[in-house]
Order: sequence, then structure tokens, then C-alpha cells
Amino acid sequence: MTEWLISLEGTAAGSRVALALALMAALLHALFGALQKGRHDPWLSRAAIDASYGLIAAPFAFFVVPWPEPHMWPIFAGAVAIHIGYKILQAMTYSRGAYTVVYPVVRGTGPIFSVLGAGLIFGEYFAPGQWAGLLTLVAGILGLAVYNLRHVTVSRDTLAAALWLAVGTGFFVALYTTYDAYGIRATADPFTFLAWFFMLDGIFMPLVMQRRLRALPWADLVPLWKRGILGAVVAYFSFGGIMLATRIDKVGEAAVLRETSTVFAALIGWLVLKERVTRAQLALMTLIALGAVAVMAG
Repeated sequence: MTEWLISLEGTAAGSRVALALALMAALLHALFGALQKGRHDPWLSRAAIDASYGLIAAPFAFFVVPWPEPHMWPIFAGAVAIHIGYKILQAMTYSRGAYTVVYPVVRGTGPIFSVLGAGLIFGEYFAPGQWAGLLTLVAGILGLAVYNLRHVTVSRDTLAAALWLAVGTGFFVALYTTYDAYGIRATADPFTFLAWFFMLDGIFMPLVMQRRLRALPWADLVPLWKRGILGAVVAYFSFGGIMLATRIDKVGEAAVLRETSTVFAALIGWLVLKERVTRAQLALMTLIALGAVAVMAG
């Protein structure tokens, strides 16, 4: 598997695989956000998810993948620190604002930061048509946020703070996307980075939330851990998929395509949660999709 992935780097076949991975990550990231924002407190949900994927990754890190090279340890330390900042901001955002409002803001600000970061670090630059596609996609995402903001009726007293936090979270999304791309390219075996990343990243939130987790009654603890295990599986394919995409193809393009997750989030709300989708929302989702197509076509 490792040799096959490495052989795809910089090839047309690699671009197609990266496209599929990025779109898979978009769909699953929408589901991941809904899992964290769902029935339980976002802090507890994140702690359960992190503990689950850390414990599942541990045997793979120790006994399956090759041991990390010495230069990888400071890279892992940086990745964990960035993801801690992201998780704290994300939980603060979700605990203050409606999901349908703050999620598009997070995902709408992230791509611009990611493309700029990819240009500075990896020397990747968008063609004019790709910039037009990116701006179209971002306009659709932020338009969806504004539309939802006008119609939301819950948590309006904390919504202003939530929106600022959402912008900060979007910056951290771009930061971890760019940094993780650097990290997964710095090791010979990409699965070494993934296994050790998930194991180390699964430590912080459970430690911070351990008292609150222990205080939960059994009736709440069981469904929380079920959600945590499901979230862990989703995280492997969502976060892991986008990391692999940035290893075998361009970072900026993968980051932009992942932000079509806002379309999948709206579709989940419509098909699963039975939320009403208006013509305006459909038009904005179409704009997002057209922007993504323009980025790839460019």
C-alpha cells in the first residue's frame, strides 16, 4: 500500500486519487462536525473521539508501521500543539453558535489561508481561473453562513463571539492542513505519520476532560463512547484521507476540495435531520460546487 501511494506522487493517477480522497474527506468531515456538535457537550464529544482514535492507533504505531525517523519527533510535537489549538477553538465555537452558521464560516475562511500557506511553503500557485473558482467557492460558503445567520433563532446572544471564534478556527484549519502536509511528506512511510499522529493527538482532550467524563452517569457515558468510536473511524478516513491527498498531490487543491463539506453538511441536514432546504440554499450549494469544479479545471 505504501509503495503504491508513493508511486502516485506527482502523477496524473495521483491527482485522481487525491481528488477522490479530498471528496471523501469532505463528506466525512461534515459527518464528523455533526457528531461533535450533536447531543453531547462539544468538549466531551471531542474527548471521547480523541481517546477512541488514540487507543485504536496505538498498536499500529508500536507494532505495525515503521518506527519514525529521529527528525520526526519535533514535527509531531508541532502537529499536536497546532491541533490542540484547533480543537479548543472548535469546541468554543460549537458551544456558542448554531452549527449551520459557524460551520460554513470555519470552512469558508480555511481555504484562502491554506492556498496562501501552500504558496509560501510548497511553492504552489493557483492559476487565475483557479483563483476565480476559489473565490466562487468561498462566496458560496460564506453566503450560506449569512443566510443561516439571518434565519437562526438559537444562541443569538453568543453568536457574535462564535463567529469570531469560527474565523480563528478557520485559520487553524489552514495551519494544520499545511503543517500536516509538511509532516507527512517528511517521513518515508506516510502511514508512520498517520499512526503516530493519531496516537499522540488522542492524549490531550481526554486528560483535560477526565473529571467531567468520570462524573457522567452510566446512561450518558455509554452513548458518548459509542459516538466516540464512530467519530474515531470517521476521523481516520476524513483527516487521514486529506493528509494522504496532500502527500501525493497539491496541498492547496486538496484543501479547497475538502471545503465542499459544507454542501454535504447541508445535505445531511436535509436528508437525515429532515431540515428544510430552500431555493436560496440550493443556489449557494451549487455555487460552492461550481467553484470546486473551476479549481480543478483551472
